[in-house]
Amino acid sequence: MKLYVGIDLGTTNSVVCSYDGHETRIWKSPEQNDVTPSAIYIDSRGHKHIGKRAYDYAPHEPKNVATSFKRLMGTSTRIDLPAIESSLTPQECSAEILRCLYGYLQQGADNTVTGTVITVPAAFNQIQKKATEEAAKLANIGAIALMQEPVAAIMRVMQSRSNDGIFVVYDLGGGTLDVAIAQSDSGHVNLLAHGGIAMCGGRDFDRRLVDNIIRPWLLDSFDLPNDLSTNPDYSSLMRLCAWAAERAKIELSLRDEAWIRLLEGEAGVSDQSGNRIYLDIPIDRRKLDELIADRIDESINGVRNTLSKSGLQSHDIEQIVFVGGPTNYGPLREKVSFELGISGSTVVNPMTAVAEGAALFAESIDWRSDDRQQKSSRGAISSRNVRRKLNLQFAFTARTPDEHATIVAKIEGGRHPQAEFQVDCLDTGWTSGRLRLENDTSVDVFLAQKGDNQFKVSVIDRDGRPIELEDDRITITKTAMIDAIPASHAVGIEVADRIGGERTLEWIVKAGDTLPVKCPKLFKAEHSLMAGSRDSLNFKLYEGDGESDDPSDNRFIGLLKISGGDFEMGEIVSGATLECDFHMQDSGAITIEVSIPSVRGRFGKGQDFYSWQKEGFDFNDHEATSKVIGEATEVLDRLEELEKIADDARLAQIHGYLKTVADVEPDHADPERVQEIMETVLDARRAIGKFKRDHFREMRQARFDNIVEMIDEYIRRSASAIEEKALDSLLATAQRSIPRKDRDFDEYMSKLGSACFEILWRQDWFVKMRFEQMTDSPDQFPEQDKFQSLVSEGLSHIEAEDIQSLRRVVARMAQISIDEGGGSDTDVANILRA
Repeated sequence: MKLYVGIDLGTTNSVVCSYDGHETRIWKSPEQNDVTPSAIYIDSRGHKHIGKRAYDYAPHEPKNVATSFKRLMGTSTRIDLPAIESSLTPQECSAEILRCLYGYLQQGADNTVTGTVITVPAAFNQIQKKATEEAAKLANIGAIALMQEPVAAIMRVMQSRSNDGIFVVYDLGGGTLDVAIAQSDSGHVNLLAHGGIAMCGGRDFDRRLVDNIIRPWLLDSFDLPNDLSTNPDYSSLMRLCAWAAERAKIELSLRDEAWIRLLEGEAGVSDQSGNRIYLDIPIDRRKLDELIADRIDESINGVRNTLSKSGLQSHDIEQIVFVGGPTNYGPLREKVSFELGISGSTVVNPMTAVAEGAALFAESIDWRSDDRQQKSSRGAISSRNVRRKLNLQFAFTARTPDEHATIVAKIEGGRHPQAEFQVDCLDTGWTSGRLRLENDTSVDVFLAQKGDNQFKVSVIDRDGRPIELEDDRITITKTAMIDAIPASHAVGIEVADRIGGERTLEWIVKAGDTLPVKCPKLFKAEHSLMAGSRDSLNFKLYEGDGESDDPSDNRFIGLLKISGGDFEMGEIVSGATLECDFHMQDSGAITIEVSIPSVRGRFGKGQDFYSWQKEGFDFNDHEATSKVIGEATEVLDRLEELEKIADDARLAQIHGYLKTVADVEPDHADPERVQEIMETVLDARRAIGKFKRDHFREMRQARFDNIVEMIDEYIRRSASAIEEKALDSLLATAQRSIPRKDRDFDEYMSKLGSACFEILWRQDWFVKMRFEQMTDSPDQFPEQDKFQSLVSEGLSHIEAEDIQSLRRVVARMAQISIDEGGGSDTDVANILRA
C-alpha cells in the first residue's frame, strides 16, 4: 500500500503525518507527543539530540542549542555550536529536524513512502522556499514537493466540513502568520486569495514578555548591566527568561493568571554583586493582551488586506478557522473574531492540521511528473481482446469530492451487439448488472468511502462467457479537490524599454494568478555578447506585490546569468531575441530556460539562480547589521520628507515603528530584530512606491521645486548665458510634463541634473565637496585598497591646492563607487523588453 507523507516544518514545533488513501495518522515523538520541538542540542561529547530533550536543554546551554532557525532560512546566517567547534546553516538545521521526523516513519511504517509534502508559510519568499528544498535534499528523504501552509490547512478543514461556503483560515504559528480565503462548493475548493506576515508569531509574543516584563524586573531587582539582552555573560539567563515567558504564555491559554518563574539556582547565574538570580513575576491575561495588542491588530489588518484582494467583506465569510499553536489562546481568537465580525471555529486540531492537510495533498500529486503537478481528475483504461476483435476503453471520473462518479464505455465501431458489460464494486459488492456494450453507455457508481474506491469491469459474450480483458480494474478516489492555488507573490524580471533606459520590472506572474503558470516571454539583449567572453546577459528576478514596477521597491531573489563561456561559437548581438520559458509550480518553485536562436543555444536548465547561495544576508555580521539600520534611518528621513507633501496613514504607521529602531546599536541587535527591521524597510519602500503613485503630481511638483531652488541658489551664478537659457527651456518643458502619466518628466529631470552637474563640475568648491562626500561613505567602495589610495592622493592635492588633479581623483573614485554604477558588480540587468 502506498503511503503519502506531510510534514509541517515549524519555527517552534514540527509535525509529521501520513495518509494511506483512507486515514491520516500523526506519528508521535518518543515522548508520545503529536509535536516535536524544532530544536537541536549537541552535548560536550558531540552527541546530538533532536526535539523535546534539546528544547529542555536550550535555556541551560544556549550555545549548544539551535532553535528558531526557520526564520533564518534563505540567509547566510550560521548557528554557532561550540560543543562541536563548528556551526550549521539554517538549511542544515532544518535537515536535522526532517531526518528526525522521517525516522518516526521508518521505525513504525511498513508501507513504502510515495512522496512527501513539506509546508512553508505563504509569507515565505522564493529564496526561503528554495532553501527549504535544499534542506529536504540534505535530509535525503526522497521525492518531495512544497506547498503553502494555508493550502494544507484548507485540505484538512475540508476533511471535517460538510457544508459549503466561504471561510478564512487564520494560521498563526511560532514565526509567521498565514491567511487564506477559500470557497467550498460540493467538496470542490477554490482558494480565492492568501497572504500573511513574515515576522508575526508566538516567538514575537514571547519577546514582548521578555522585553517589557522580565528584563525591566531583572534590572530593578538585581545588579545587572544595561546591555543585559546582548551581554554574552547572561546569554543563558536570557534564554531561560524566554523559556519561562513561553511557559507562562501557554499557562495563560488555560487560566486567567500565571507566574513567570525561575527558582533560585535554576537560572544558574548571579548578578554583578554575587546575588543568585531568580524570577517571580505575576502576570494575567489583561497584561499579556496589552503587550501583544498591536501584533494582533497587525494580523487582523492582514486578514482585511487578504479579504480586500479577493473582493470580499466580512459579511461574505461563514467562519474563520484557527490554526497554529498561539491560537490556543482564547482571548486572541475572541478578539480576531470580534474585530472581523466573523464567527470562529476550532473544527481542526490547530497543532496538527497543517501536517494532516499536507499528507492529504501529497496523495493528489502525480509523483511521476518532474514538476509535481496534481493528478488528473479524468482517467481511462484501455482493454482489448484480439481474438474476439474487441477494442474498447472505459473513461471515468478518477478524482472527485462527490458521492457518485461516472464510468463511460468507448468502443471501436460504436457497438458490439454480441456482448454486454458489468461494473462491480470490490469494496461493497454493489453491481451495475449487465448492460449492452455500446459506445457512450454510462454507469453511475456510488463511492462508499473516502479515499480509493475499487471497481472491476467485466465483459460477457452472448453465451454468457466472460471475455478476458488486458485491464479491468478502475480506481476512483473520493477526496476534496483544490481547483485553484493562487501565487502568493508577484515575480518579475528587471528590464529597460531602450538601451540605457530607466529600469523597470516586467511582471511574469502576478500575486493571485492561478498556479501552475507556464509563461513564454520574449526579450532582447541590451548589449552584444561574444562566445568565450567574460561578459554576460543578466536576468535579474524580483519578488513583490506587483503594484510597483520599481526594482528598488521589491525583493531581489536571484540572477539567471548567461555568460560568454556558456556557448562555443557566434555572437549574441545587441537586440537579439531571447525566448524565455518561465514555469512556476503549485509550490511556487520557479524554473527558467532561455533559448537564443542566433547562437542556437538553450540556457538555464537546472541552474540555481537564487541569491542566498551566493551572497545571502548574514544577520550575525556587524557590517551587514549596520547597513540594515542605516537603510532604516535613510527610509525614515524619506518618510519625513513625504509626510510634508500629503498625509498617509500607512506611512505614519511605518514611520512610528522605524523611529523605535533607528537608534538601535548594531552590537545590541539580535538576528530576529535585524530581520524584522529589514522586512519593515522593504515594506516601507513599497508603501513609499504606492504613495508616489497615488500622489505623483505632488511628488513631481516637489521634485521640480527642489531643482528650481538649487538652480536659483547655486547654478545661475556660474552658468553662461547660453547655459542659463537652455536650463530655462528644460525647466519649462519639465513643468508642462508634470500632469502627464508618462515618463517624459523623469527624462527631463535627468537632463536637468546632467546639465547642472556639468556646470557645477567646473567649480572648485563643488569638486572639494564631492571629494568630502565620497570619503565620508567608504561602504560605497567595494575595492577598499583603491579607495584608500585615492583618498590619500586627493588629500595631498587639496593641501597643494591642485584642484585640477583633485578633479581627476574624484572622477576615478566615481568609477569604482557602487553609487555611480562602478565597482566590481558585473551582474547589472541588461535585458530589454521585446
